[in-house]
Amino acid sequence: MSKRVRIFDADELAAHAVPTSCWISYKAKVYDITSFLQDHPGGDDIILKYAGQDVEAVMKDKTEHEHSDSAYDMLDEYAIGRLGCTENIVRDDWEAEDDFDPDATDAVEDLKKHQFLDLQQALLPQLWNANFSKAYYLRQVHQPRHLSDSARLFGPDYLEVFTKAKWYVVPIFWLPIALYLFLRSALQFTAPLPSFMVDPTLPLSGLANLSADSLSKTLICFFIGNFIWTLLEYIFHRFLFHVDYYLPDKPIFLLLHFLLHGVHHYVPMDRLRLVMPPPLFAMLEWPMTRLAYKIFPLPVANGIISGAFTFYVLYDCMHYALHHSQLPAYLKEMKKYHLAHHYKNFDLGFGVTSKIWDIVFNTVLPV
Repeated sequence: MSKRVRIFDADELAAHAVPTSCWISYKAKVYDITSFLQDHPGGDDIILKYAGQDVEAVMKDKTEHEHSDSAYDMLDEYAIGRLGCTENIVRDDWEAEDDFDPDATDAVEDLKKHQFLDLQQALLPQLWNANFSKAYYLRQVHQPRHLSDSARLFGPDYLEVFTKAKWYVVPIFWLPIALYLFLRSALQFTAPLPSFMVDPTLPLSGLANLSADSLSKTLICFFIGNFIWTLLEYIFHRFLFHVDYYLPDKPIFLLLHFLLHGVHHYVPMDRLRLVMPPPLFAMLEWPMTRLAYKIFPLPVANGIISGAFTFYVLYDCMHYALHHSQLPAYLKEMKKYHLAHHYKNFDLGFGVTSKIWDIVFNTVLPV
C-alpha cells in the first residue's frame, strides 16, 4: 500500500492565513502559496484577503480579479494535499436515550465520503500507510462509527487476540491478583514474608496467622487504594488517553494514539474493545505499582495496590455496562454522561465511575 496524498482539516487551512504561511483551497485541493505572494500580478493584498479559505468562487469572479488559464495551471506547483470532509457526528445538542442502539455504519459510503479508513479492512495498516494530518485524524477518530462485528486492527488472528477482551476476562484475571496482594499485605503487617518466588503458596498457607489488627491495617490501605484509583482513572483518561492536542504530527504517534484510545472513540460500541486486554493494563500498571513499592513500606504498598486493582476491575466492568447494559438509576445517569463524552464533547466528562474529579478539575460535561 503506497502513501496517499496528505489530507488536511478545514481548521488547519483557516490557521494559515498570514503572509508567512498562506494557504488556500480550490476545488478541495490545498495549496501553500506563501512563496507566490510577492509574485502575484494583482499584489498580495487580494490573496491575503482570502487566505485560509476556499477561493473557487473568488477566482471565477472577474469583478474581483480576472485569472488566465495559466493561473490555474500554476496552482499545481503549490499543491500540498487536499481538504478532508468536515461533517461532524459529535454535536453539542446530542442527547443519550435509555435504549441507545445506533445503526451500523455503511462502510462503503463512509469511506467514499470521508476518505479516512475502510471499516471492512484491518485499520492499523491503513493508518500507518495513510497521510492524514494530525488535525484531520483527530476530527475523524472522534466521529463514532458503528459495526455489527468487532473491527479488525492488525488482520491476522494471532495478533487480533491481543487487542480484544470480553468483559469477564478482567475480573477473572485481576481479582485473584488483588485478593492475593490483600492477603499478602495482611500477613506482612504481622511478620515479614519470603518473596513469591521462594514460597508461592503464601499467603494462603499462612491464613491461620492473620490477626484482626493486621486485617484492619490492610483494609485502611485497601480503601486508600480505592481512592487513589479514582484519581488515576481521571488522570489516565484525560492526560494520557486524551493527549490529543499535544501529539506530534507523525504517523507513529497517531498510530499509538489510535491503539491506546483512539480506536475506542472511533468504534465506541465495539463489545470486544470496551475493557483493556490484560497485557495492555499490565503495561499501564507496571510503573504505578513500581512507584508504590518505592514510596510505601511493603505491606502498605500491597494493600494500596490491592484496592486500586479492585477498583480498576469495577471501572472496566462499569465501562462495559455503560455502553451495553440496562442499568439502575445511578448507572443510567453515568451511562448518559459517558456516552455524551463520545457523542457530544470529548474534551469534557472524563469520569467513568463517578463525576467527582470532573467536578474538582472543572471538566464536568453538561448532559
